[in-house]
Amino acid sequence: MPLTIYDSMAREKREFIPADPDRVTLYVCGPTVYSYAHIGNARSAVAFDLLYRVLRAQYGENHVVYARNITDIDDKIIKAARESGEPIGAITEKFADIYRADMGALGVLRPDLEPKATGHVGPMIAMMERLIEEDAAYEAEGHVLFSVDAYADYGKLSGADRDEMIAGARVEVAPYKKSPADFVLWKPSKEDEPGWDSPWGRGRPGWHLECSVMIESELGETIDIHGGGQDLRFPHHENEIAQSACAHKGAPLAHYWMHNGFLRMGEDKMSKSLGNILLAHDLLKDWHGEVLRWALLSAHYRQPLEWTEELLKQSKQQMDRFYRALTLVPEFPPLKNEKLVEHLTTFLHDDLNTPALFSAMHGIASNIFTHAEEREALLKNLKRGDAEPDYKIDRKLVEGRIKEFEEKIQMWKGGLLAAGKRFGFFNEDPAVWFKGADSGGPSAEEIEALIAERAEARKAKNFARADEIRDDLAAKGVILEDGAQGATWRRS
Repeated sequence: MPLTIYDSMAREKREFIPADPDRVTLYVCGPTVYSYAHIGNARSAVAFDLLYRVLRAQYGENHVVYARNITDIDDKIIKAARESGEPIGAITEKFADIYRADMGALGVLRPDLEPKATGHVGPMIAMMERLIEEDAAYEAEGHVLFSVDAYADYGKLSGADRDEMIAGARVEVAPYKKSPADFVLWKPSKEDEPGWDSPWGRGRPGWHLECSVMIESELGETIDIHGGGQDLRFPHHENEIAQSACAHKGAPLAHYWMHNGFLRMGEDKMSKSLGNILLAHDLLKDWHGEVLRWALLSAHYRQPLEWTEELLKQSKQQMDRFYRALTLVPEFPPLKNEKLVEHLTTFLHDDLNTPALFSAMHGIASNIFTHAEEREALLKNLKRGDAEPDYKIDRKLVEGRIKEFEEKIQMWKGGLLAAGKRFGFFNEDPAVWFKGADSGGPSAEEIEALIAERAEARKAKNFARADEIRDDLAAKGVILEDGAQGATWRRS
């Protein structure tokens, strides 16, 4: 199945055809490193990490070049340095390291390239000089501004009327602008602010310019895919498109544009301005990174995602179920099943359709549970045949069925495990996963044994014993949750 993605510029799904299959290029706007990333920021990182994994599977790991930048010069960074008294470099390095660690805990692979804005100031000055030569930019009072009138297709990505876009983006009104829509490429720096020498005086670059130059420097004039959050469509990506096209004789910045949807808290999107943010760094103290990753991918990446405590609990239960499935019939380890892995990957070829993928993965887990139960029932029949001479059983037929189930379990487990690892899951040892952060309570093996005993008690209609086991585990901090495929558990 060919890979199709929703192109925000075309406003439709398109088959993805890279300009060069031997060098597929992807750029995603990265963090501004002055504080911790919130979980809404992490949604973009996780969504495009999944795309990166799909591209690597499709074209080969050595044929995909993924760049995610670090913005390490910005007014917010300068403000953070003033308030903390720390040097700017110390702040940016600290939070860049924290970002990498937090995203790594969410299963996000390190990009192939991680350009920093401060490392590209020279090329930024060069691009501004070209834009001025093309009459697409002008100098005014130590600033360099892009002239929006120079680019006829301005607004094509966001699709909004220019006046509406300006009002919505609260564009700064300044007397030195030729048009209110014109945006800053370069601004003068005060004596106590970081700055670089330039033909227009000591100053620093504007945010929009940084990404265009880093793309040009690291990947080329035109890339295959440019990604980022929905909030970046205007003005950031719109401005990137305009300045890059004017600097490159009309060449497009990217052939495909992808944007992930907002993460919502109730009626509002999550944002620092609304004060309703949850930091990924803090959530990782209470939830395993794979649980957060599953939650972030549970809705289609383009759709809004309601972030709730219930979503996290459900994601934890689902991950518990998968890890339980992978530990069933341990004497028969997973077997390689590339065919199943490729089948599951095709769900992501439909514009990263994670809900369909997750449903299929649950179906595989159900097969494992069902086959394990049927195998166990057949083994009991064999034991009964050995113990009761009058109990008639076709041993050869039963043994053949048991072997068939064991082989299927191995293949299902192998495909599920390999697919999970391709998509960023099941990297934990199951014993460690189920142990959690608990100390002093019952072991995972003891809990599983009690769950099995409880299941037998319920089959025998000994509900008093079944309830006793549930209550005893609850008193020890272990919560049982019954489902269609049996009980799962988690530590409270």
